[in-house]
Amino acid sequence: MTAMRGMRPLLGALFLAAATVGVWLLWLGWDTEYTVDPETGSSSGPYAPWQVIGCVLTLVLLAALAVRRLSPWLVAPVMTVAFTVPWSWQAASTDDSGLWAVGAILVLVGMAIGSTLVSLGARRVGRRLAGRTR
Repeated sequence: MTAMRGMRPLLGALFLAAATVGVWLLWLGWDTEYTVDPETGSSSGPYAPWQVIGCVLTLVLLAALAVRRLSPWLVAPVMTVAFTVPWSWQAASTDDSGLWAVGAILVLVGMAIGSTLVSLGARRVGRRLAGRTR
């Protein structure tokens, strides 16, 4: 029985990593094309604002739900790595300038800060709500 109890964090972390990669695939992984404005010639993309907003909101929800079973100190690094790796892989494979590395650092830092704040906040709210029901 104790062996299974020790496996819970590992299984939870694996599930969380898979779900985080799934969020990336769902919102951002499929879009690799830039949009060029015919009048100005400036390009934008590959992501539309609605994709990024949807991705962020889904990640927030995932982190908030994950801390119900896992420690915030496990949730944050798992989500950070699980999102940054596929983002970086796709960016590196489509970028000739090498600037994907700057984007990867920004994604890594943003994911680390965001997932830490959300998971700690969700844990705190969950404990307060649990205290009220007692």
